[in-house]
Amino acid sequence: MIDVNTEQLISLSEALRILPPGRRNKRPHLSTILRWIWHGVDGVKLEACRIGGRWLTSKQALQRFSEALTPDAADTAPAVPRAPATRQRESDRAGRALDKVGIG
Repeated sequence: MIDVNTEQLISLSEALRILPPGRRNKRPHLSTILRWIWHGVDGVKLEACRIGGRWLTSKQALQRFSEALTPDAADTAPAVPRAPATRQRESDRAGRALDKVGIG
């Protein structure tokens, strides 16, 4: 929830100017920001408030939104490709283990 007393409120058009360009070097559309507020992305919604008929968000809310959507680098370590011979040995080992317990 945005704390209107402590956070720097910005209009949605200001939020668009803060965000870097994306595909085809274009900034997100206003409807994208509204979709982030109303529906969210992967279960994460952009915090916003409505004051006097205007939607406002904050720089801090944009930061929290991006942090919530950014995976932890430790959780997304790329898999190290295995050599074909190693892959075959591990596959054979797994097949023998399945045969041993009666599966396969």
